Amino acid sequence: MASRSCANFFDLASVEILDIPQIPRALPRVMTVPGIIAGGYGSNDGDSDSITSACHERKIIVANMLPLHAQRDTAAEKWCFSLDEDSLLLQLKDGFSPETEVIYVGSLKVEVEPSEQEEVTQRLLEEFKCVPTFVPRDIQENFYHGFCKQQLWPLFHYMLPMCPDHGDRFDRQLWQAYVSANKLFADKVMEVVNPEDDYIWVQDYHLMVLPTFLRKRYHRVKLGFFLHSPFPSSEIYRTLPVRDEILKGLLNCDLIGFHTFDYARHFLSCCSRMLGLDYESKRGHIGLDYFGRTVYIKILPVGIHMGRLESVLNLSSTFAKAKEVQEQFKGMKVILGVDDMDIFKGISLKLLAFEHLLQQHEDLQGKLVLVQIVNPARSSGKDVQEAKRETYLTVDRINQIYGRSNYEPVILIDRPVARYEKTAYYAVADCCIVNAVRDGMNLVPYKYIVCRQGSLGLDEAMGIKADSPRTSMLVVSEFIGCSPSLSGAIRVNPWDIEAVAEALNWAITISDSEKVLRHEKHYRYVSSHDVAYWALSFMQDLERACKDHYSKRCWGIGLGLGFRVIALSPSFRKLSIDHIVSSYRRTQRRAIFLDYDGTVVPQSSMVKAPSAEVITLLNTLSNDPKNTVYIVSGRGRTSLSEWLAPCERLGIAAEHGYFIRESKTSDWESLASDLEWNEIVEPVMKLYTEATDGSYIETKESALVWHHHDADPDFGSCQAKELLDHLESVLANEPAVVKRGQHIVEIKPQGVTKGIVAEKVLSMMVDSGNPPDFVMCIGDDRSDEDMFESILSTVSSPSVTAAPDIFACTVGQKPSKAKYYLDDTADVLRLLGGLANASCPKPRHTAQFQLAFGSVI
Repeated sequence: MASRSCANFFDLASVEILDIPQIPRALPRVMTVPGIIAGGYGSNDGDSDSITSACHERKIIVANMLPLHAQRDTAAEKWCFSLDEDSLLLQLKDGFSPETEVIYVGSLKVEVEPSEQEEVTQRLLEEFKCVPTFVPRDIQENFYHGFCKQQLWPLFHYMLPMCPDHGDRFDRQLWQAYVSANKLFADKVMEVVNPEDDYIWVQDYHLMVLPTFLRKRYHRVKLGFFLHSPFPSSEIYRTLPVRDEILKGLLNCDLIGFHTFDYARHFLSCCSRMLGLDYESKRGHIGLDYFGRTVYIKILPVGIHMGRLESVLNLSSTFAKAKEVQEQFKGMKVILGVDDMDIFKGISLKLLAFEHLLQQHEDLQGKLVLVQIVNPARSSGKDVQEAKRETYLTVDRINQIYGRSNYEPVILIDRPVARYEKTAYYAVADCCIVNAVRDGMNLVPYKYIVCRQGSLGLDEAMGIKADSPRTSMLVVSEFIGCSPSLSGAIRVNPWDIEAVAEALNWAITISDSEKVLRHEKHYRYVSSHDVAYWALSFMQDLERACKDHYSKRCWGIGLGLGFRVIALSPSFRKLSIDHIVSSYRRTQRRAIFLDYDGTVVPQSSMVKAPSAEVITLLNTLSNDPKNTVYIVSGRGRTSLSEWLAPCERLGIAAEHGYFIRESKTSDWESLASDLEWNEIVEPVMKLYTEATDGSYIETKESALVWHHHDADPDFGSCQAKELLDHLESVLANEPAVVKRGQHIVEIKPQGVTKGIVAEKVLSMMVDSGNPPDFVMCIGDDRSDEDMFESILSTVSSPSVTAAPDIFACTVGQKPSKAKYYLDDTADVLRLLGGLANASCPKPRHTAQFQLAFGSVI
């Protein structure tokens, strides 16, 4: 069973953050097999390997709000609940099989008294499969209206609080409320989840640290997240004081979904710049390697519910309203806008563009009308009030200048508008414009396209022949999530008033045949990529991302919101000094291979020369006649010869084995290789160095290395990929290989690896009649993996009659071909000290090593 090294660190933030009233009592686990109820909430199965049996799939959808309408019947003193058929959460069920059980976890839009909460909870679970999360009023206010709406929402829409009059500065108390609310949501999920079987899908930016709480409780939880808002560029996101905590929260998921590649790219850039994580495409899927776990990235815009919209299209009230609107604007072209009242929807910019259109094209005055439907504002801040005031002033000005007794160029509808009424306007409008300056997705264009397709009853009411071709025209901002999926729309920069005006003019004057083609293309996409397709595709990818959960061993590490899970091979474990010393003492022919940087010398150390203690250890081990000891490094032979000069009998392999010597008195041997390709490579590298600020070239005797550690992370990575392709092309017929490492691109002769060194030394021992019975290899980076692999293949060859004791060990807990790990360089030196004591067990030496490295045996 996997380790539970942090099982007691359940509270993942400060005491003040998580000082939350406890829920009176836990819900019973939902029954998954008739007569069998899963274990209660009290059981701590942190990362248990046991698997419960279940007869069908369950999906747990977690969102800020439940898909419910709630109303208090004051006369009967009881609550009335009903499903919200327009909720995306409810509609996504269409993407799952009928046998799938869907449980919803979220808040109610109303406040329920504490005395009624338990009764309401049981009722909602039984009647609607909903689990309500009751967040105390003060936490709810600071969580939703505070941190979510005043800080995350503006920041994710590229609005920085540059001064107090424009946005609210970061407030630690609001952040604490956000974490506390996420913890309450996590508690509710834990009450109903069967962690080995259920899939959990978390929705949107309100719950971005919730995955950390769930991953801490259940290391192998099957967890997906979808962000419905934009994700800002790293220049914007990095201004958030709690940026790392939120990033790490998302990375505790198995799959993270975004509407567009731009949003995903910004997220990946933030992971690269702030956490040093690189990503790669794996068979068409983007994956981030995060401590042995692969976190997958999905890019797919959400769709609409076709059935729900088509049902409204067939209402008699829709027919009557469409006919009324058609008569009202008879002989005129209708442009429609449907937007929330907030500062990001660009309503005032749209009005200015429409005004410019009327000014530039006088022939359109009296023949063109803009119907602007304003949805109720979701917040009531000063920015919203200012946007509303500006909208009304602009509308009044346009109608005064260009209006007539029986004609108003702008019809502003600022009231709750029923679905059938909106549908009627969609069906009548010749063009729809969405001019938001920043928006996560925006489904208005999709709804417009479906409504323009019409229905038999609607066509009859509007006097349209059933077989007549359908048309629609869209003008959309390039800053909204649906823009990339609407290739037939006219894309505009909402800030460019003149360009938007011309786009509107083109949309209403373009030929009908062009409108038909654009409409058909859009309708095919919208009708096939609906909300069910989105949900099914996401869940299929989540299942794929979680399929290897039980093939790895998990450790939980990190405190607070920095918690993460390390997933490694089941056989991977920490190397016990007692264990290896025991083997060391009973063996007679030992081969020891040690990497240099990051293994015997700390990677972070500015002084790369070995300490006196390291020299003493290496001397003791190499002077033992039973030992063959080699330092195998990528460094040049000059530096290594100088630093390791006191070690007379130590073998050295420099530049990944291109140069090798058995001892200080031996001559250097080099692999015979043609290095004429240097003349081809160097000019190419210089070109990329000049073009990439912060990069430089390291010249070795056998290799050239291009470093981009100090360059811009994104640009350096991009240039490294391009350099790799460039060099592979020009070196296609040369005896050289190009490899990309961490912040480097290296060109070296073919066949030169650390693995060749291990193979050569072990083969020499076998050929001399002294096959090894003990092999130890310790290293910390990718190049050392060649040694681990080579040792395993060499000692398993037929020439080795008796299998030796093998200790392949990597430094740091990370995915590796090695079977063992040590935490850091200090651990390595303690282990070497234990071996040195076993080699030279004299009292004075023992005292010396124990003084330097602590008691190890």
